[in-house]
Parts: sequence; structure tokens; C-alpha cells
Amino acid sequence: MPRSVHIVDSGRTRSVPGAQSIARAARVLRLVTAAGDQGLAVAELARSAELTRPTAHRLLAALRHEGLVDQDERTGRWMPGPELYLMGTVAASRYDITSIARDIVRSLAVRTEESAFLSVRRGDETVCLLREEGSFPIRSFVLSEGVRFPLGVASAGLAILAFLPPHDVDAYFERHPELGVERGAAHTEPRLRARLRETQARGYALNPGLIVEGSYGLGAAVFTKEGHPQWALSLTGVEFRFGPDRLPELGRTLLAHAHQLTTRLAAAR
Repeated sequence: MPRSVHIVDSGRTRSVPGAQSIARAARVLRLVTAAGDQGLAVAELARSAELTRPTAHRLLAALRHEGLVDQDERTGRWMPGPELYLMGTVAASRYDITSIARDIVRSLAVRTEESAFLSVRRGDETVCLLREEGSFPIRSFVLSEGVRFPLGVASAGLAILAFLPPHDVDAYFERHPELGVERGAAHTEPRLRARLRETQARGYALNPGLIVEGSYGLGAAVFTKEGHPQWALSLTGVEFRFGPDRLPELGRTLLAHAHQLTTRLAAAR
């Protein structure tokens, strides 16, 4: 299971009674919420969480009792529960920036005619918070609200990882030696580090069809008031729309919108 960058002393984590059960339950909740409206079957969840099916079912039953997940009576698939919604409304006042960012994401989609997104860093992953469709009729559907990717995989996570302090980048690669195996040869550490350097030089990240062939992505980091890359704006579209004649213009537009959102967040917090 991927570990959060906030967990530094793993020995201390294991010494806390019940920590393993909490970690497993949290992993189950993340998988269920990432599946969205389609839900998740027990077998799929157990495989993704690296749990036995009985253990996965036991955790789901306990979470359902607390209202954190729910089960579709017709399909048997598991979905986010009503208690998560109530918790989310309380947490939104502190963590949710979608109301501040929505018009900027929409402007990015209108200006470029491509699908535009806002993602947030959560530990070693990015989570998509907002999607705005562009007017161009051929679209890429790699990303939508709730979808998670490891840092460095999608363009949003690559942009964030590129502007983290070097020691945080080193620690990330130490925690995730499996990236090249699970995500393909393009995501081995040497090749990822090369793309991080390119991202730093350009100012924005480029994903040239590494998740889905023919689906390109651009990402630009959005920073906190203290200068930490916590969010990212990104664009996705089909390959021929991201050619060398158009890429610089898209990059400039993306960076301008990312700077606008960074400035707005600094003034609001």
C-alpha cells in the first residue's frame, strides 16, 4: 500500500494499537470513493487493496454500519456512504478550493477548447477535483473527478513532483520503487527524473500519451502562499491537438491560469 509522505517513522506507526486496521479501512475508503458512481465489487476491491476477500468484506460491512460506505442492492457494488458526504461538507470549509478555482478552470477550457482540470496533492497521489469540458468534439477521458494517480504519472502529478524540494523527491522515489513495474518502463526513476528536469525548464509538465496512447496532457503546479506545490491545473486532449506548433501557446495559457489561481489563493488564505 502506498504510504503517505506525512508518515515518516513507520516503526512508530506500527506501534499504535489498531493502526493497521485503520490503514486498511482508509485504503478501502479511498478505493470506493475513487470508483465513484460506478461502485466497486468486493473482488475488485480486495485485489486492489491486496486483501483477502473475507477481510475486504468484513471491512466493508463495518464501514457500512458507520454509514461510510453503502451497497447497491441491485448490483452488489460498493459506493461512498452518506456519512462521507456529511463529513465532507464540514471539511470543505478548510480544504475545498473548487469554489475559488471553478471560473479559472472554466476559462482554461474555453481558451484552449480542451478539457481542463484541477487536481490536489494528497500524500503521494493527486486527486482530480474539477473537470470542465472544452468545445473541441474529440475528447480524452483519462481523468475525471475523484480519479487518483501517483505523483509523476499524470501531468498534474508530474508538475507537482517537479517543484517539490529535492529531498522530498528523493524520498518519494525511495518509497515507490514499484512505479516502473506497475506503470511501465516510462515511469522508472531515471526516465521520470529526466521528465522532472524538462518540466522545471519549461515550467509545465507534458505527458505524451503515457497513460493512454494518443491522449496527451499538460500540467502546471499551483502553489500555496508559502510556495509549496499543492495543486495543479491540467489539460488533456488527443495527440494531434498537442503538436509542436500549438504546444507553446497551450503551455503559456496554462501557466497564466495557474499563476492566476496561485495569486488568488494567496489573497484568500
